[in-house]
Amino acid sequence: PSSYGSGPVIRRLNGGMYKKPFVEYFEETPLLVAVLTYMGYGILTIFGYLRDFLRDWKIEKCHVAREREEQKDFVPLYQDFENFYTRNLYMRIRDNWNRPICSVPGAKMDLVERVTHDYNWTFEHTGKVIKDVINMGSYNYLGFAENTGACAAAAAEATQRYGAGVNSTRREMGNLDKHEELEVLVARFLGVEASMAFGMGFATNSMNIPALTGKGCLILSDELNHASLVLGARLSGSAIRVFKHNNMQSLEKLLRDAIVHGQPRTHRPWKKILILVEGIYSMEGSIVRLPEVIALKKKYKAYLYLDEAHSIGALGPGGKGVVDYFGLDPRDVDIMMGTFTKSFGAAGGYIGGKKELVDYLRTHSHSAVYATSMSPPVAQQIIASMKCIMGEDGTNLGRERLQQLSENTTYFRRRLHEMGFIIYGNEDSPVVPMMLYMPAKIGAFGREMLKRNIGTVVVGFPATPIIESRARFCISAAHTREMLDTVSPLPPASCHVPRLLEPQEPRLYPLTSECIHEVGDLLQLKYSRQKTPSLEEDAYLESQD
Repeated sequence: PSSYGSGPVIRRLNGGMYKKPFVEYFEETPLLVAVLTYMGYGILTIFGYLRDFLRDWKIEKCHVAREREEQKDFVPLYQDFENFYTRNLYMRIRDNWNRPICSVPGAKMDLVERVTHDYNWTFEHTGKVIKDVINMGSYNYLGFAENTGACAAAAAEATQRYGAGVNSTRREMGNLDKHEELEVLVARFLGVEASMAFGMGFATNSMNIPALTGKGCLILSDELNHASLVLGARLSGSAIRVFKHNNMQSLEKLLRDAIVHGQPRTHRPWKKILILVEGIYSMEGSIVRLPEVIALKKKYKAYLYLDEAHSIGALGPGGKGVVDYFGLDPRDVDIMMGTFTKSFGAAGGYIGGKKELVDYLRTHSHSAVYATSMSPPVAQQIIASMKCIMGEDGTNLGRERLQQLSENTTYFRRRLHEMGFIIYGNEDSPVVPMMLYMPAKIGAFGREMLKRNIGTVVVGFPATPIIESRARFCISAAHTREMLDTVSPLPPASCHVPRLLEPQEPRLYPLTSECIHEVGDLLQLKYSRQKTPSLEEDAYLESQD
């Protein structure tokens, strides 16, 4: 079945490939909502052209960059029309992004208060701090973004011993024993022969894919792949074909056509065919149908590049990503890529696979040859957090965090479904997109949630399709049940009151969910027409299986 439809897409055992139900929700956009969304963008576009006309005639002040008068005969450096969206649509809601944080971005965070007097063109800091904002936007899946505890202490010790930077590349004077220790640990964690660590997650994709493919090669890329994968594919010089998101029929058709027809004009066989997919898609919350991708890869003798940026540490009983989640053999994935910026609370990325692959990248990857080595305290943070996940720190903290993340994800998704919101993605994905649709509601939702001391990420066009604007929640093991589930001493009229007030009668709604419930009613965001079983009904159905 297609990934998108009028209701939940439910895939169960498929020829023995899936060991448990594979459930994803992609509810169809209501027709009226789609029409109103297009109308909203149309009205904004008309007013945008009107304001550009007023700027050209000096009636309205123009804040955008322009050429100087003496350069009027030059080829324009700044293309006004290309910046139309930024100038006239994005700037209206710019206050929802780039908010300065002045604390550890853990389950709660502190924000620097800012104001604007020119409609978001510039901001001024008021000198005040918004305290204890519940962080629903950071990729802190396992809660390792912290400044206390064993990981933080180990990173501080590494800073004392090695310093903060290396000032050289791995191939010159920047190869530390910590880097080699990290790579051995990563390979053992993934269950592969070898691995290599890089200082930047984005560059791990964009600089390594060109080293793996080139002219005469074919890349088959999911239509919703991350920009780093897209950039890497383009830089490689390979031919690129795009298949529909998580659609195995579309992928197989491209594979079959590539084998039958070969390269354009010459019809010679492709030198190699590389499939690019992600473990968890960060805007959709969907999980790759990896068992079927591997089956197709083996059938047509293609190579598989798996980006586990969001899935490593967040999926699977051992936190080893989507391969662990499906109970598959890591050796069936040719190139395993991931980042340390999410579940490990650090920075950088890795490539894992056969020893021959890693040895080749050490000498051919631009990121390995020219980039400065990973900072020592960052490497130590990764080592400490990974050992915690593996249970090699002598505690059960890693297992407890994995379990807590899974429970929080299941509960939070279920609550939003019950309230009537349209939620995208897999039921086990800690990335939870909630659909907003209309452009005016993007900014309104972010502002209303911040008024209630909850920080969220809102996303719109061009990062998403024009009628699929959304809020994206990232669930963390650091989110306690007091934040998501337990009764709150706040009165029903508001989700945020001064701390000096005496406790009120307890409510039945959880803190964060009730705030979303309230804002959803205020902005009329409860679009869903699907009936979702309650937690109690789910438990009963599971007991009958």
